[in-house]
Amino acid sequence: MKSLKKYPVSRRNFIKVSAATTAGVSMLSLGGCNIEKMPVPMKRKFGNFDFEVTTLALGGQASLQWTPDDVDPVPIILKAFELGINYFDTSNLYADSQLNYNKAFKQLDLIPGEENYNEELRKSIWLTSKTCMRWGKPGWVQREGVTNWSNGMPDVKCAVDDIRRSLTQIFGDNNGWYPEGAYLDMVLIHTLHTKQEIDVLYEGLETPLDPEGIFGALVALRDLRDGTNLTGMNPKNEKLIKHIGFSGHQDPPVMMEMIQRDEFGILEGMLVAINANDKTKYSMQNNVIPVAAAKGMGIIAMKVFADAAMYHKQPTWSQAPADVYRKVGSPELPSRPLIEYSLTTPGVHTAIIGIGQIDEDPMKCQLVQNFYAAQIEPNGMPESERERIEKQANEVKAKSNYFQIEKVGLTPPQNLAVDSGKLTWATAFAGDNAISHYEIVINGEMKGQVEHKPQILKSNPFVFETEIKDGDKVLVISVDKSGNKAEAVLT
Repeated sequence: MKSLKKYPVSRRNFIKVSAATTAGVSMLSLGGCNIEKMPVPMKRKFGNFDFEVTTLALGGQASLQWTPDDVDPVPIILKAFELGINYFDTSNLYADSQLNYNKAFKQLDLIPGEENYNEELRKSIWLTSKTCMRWGKPGWVQREGVTNWSNGMPDVKCAVDDIRRSLTQIFGDNNGWYPEGAYLDMVLIHTLHTKQEIDVLYEGLETPLDPEGIFGALVALRDLRDGTNLTGMNPKNEKLIKHIGFSGHQDPPVMMEMIQRDEFGILEGMLVAINANDKTKYSMQNNVIPVAAAKGMGIIAMKVFADAAMYHKQPTWSQAPADVYRKVGSPELPSRPLIEYSLTTPGVHTAIIGIGQIDEDPMKCQLVQNFYAAQIEPNGMPESERERIEKQANEVKAKSNYFQIEKVGLTPPQNLAVDSGKLTWATAFAGDNAISHYEIVINGEMKGQVEHKPQILKSNPFVFETEIKDGDKVLVISVDKSGNKAEAVLT
């Protein structure tokens, strides 16, 4: 594939294009869909990785999964490459999504072992797939609260099977074979829901590893990452993945626990639902995102449009081509500010957005318009504008975030305890406002404050040194940045 020269646009013209995107009318001719006149894509440092990720990433759903009869998904992928997008998302659960990448990758010379394999291009992109298998080895027994999804494939019995299936679909023959040198940049434990799932995922790490028994997905994925065979699931000592992470749509406290139990340095990326209606539910941006950012994880936003529930469909999971949204925003809720909101949420590096269709008219082309909307710095939106967009999204589609649990508001600190003159507690959970600090009150007297910082590990609680006698009434009070309080009593 030919490399296209990029022509940066001036700030004045960028503002004109952005305004046109918001209004949905053409104020600046781009010469059809001529991407040679588009700017070099904005990039951000991707967590602790040695990688600069484009602010817009291509999602693996929408028409790549639920393909309408009149849409060819392969040109969507090819056009994303032409635009300079370098993060690509897919999953074993996304119907033919991985097979569509295979078709595109053949045209892009991205199949290892082929005569014209473009290794330099392969190294320049980040390819992520996902698994919903919680176990790392076949033979597991179903547990309450733990769901394993194999997309109906009888040969997928554990997470390792899912990785090999991704490789055979994206790079191989879709029948079990994949070429030497094929790899995924990251695999995500997908759509984490419960603490019981976390217990399973960490088996073999938090507990002794028994290769003859059963164990969770993380220890097996670590073998595929490191080229080791501690589990017996990687007998050829292959290195099939480079990084491991997880995704979550629903429960910030569960996602925080997933991170806080990682004493092993395994988790490096997080895909998280975050949009302008986040605070109508249990907030991701005030809870799990700061923890992932403090750990240095690469953070990818998803559900920017709430899986199109902010537009034409009911607030339920998409299941068919009719659920794919094929317009650019709406007069009531333009797409640009929604994209900007997600990308200016502190900690977020890129946003995956599924594409319903591309078009020769740039004002109708979702990929072009999303591209322009994503050209924003991390601090490119003042708080007052974020609040305005929150209000607008809430007024237009208040119930869009069907995938998130209900909001609770600021909670007290957890697990309050005392040992050898040290008062300890685990993090509180935030409501609409970020947590500021904790107040320590003994027998009605303020003894001090401890600044709130994201708690990265469960083994590293908050600490306050003080003398506590039998009969003392001890309170630790969480305080958010608006002055709301919630107290925990030492018992």
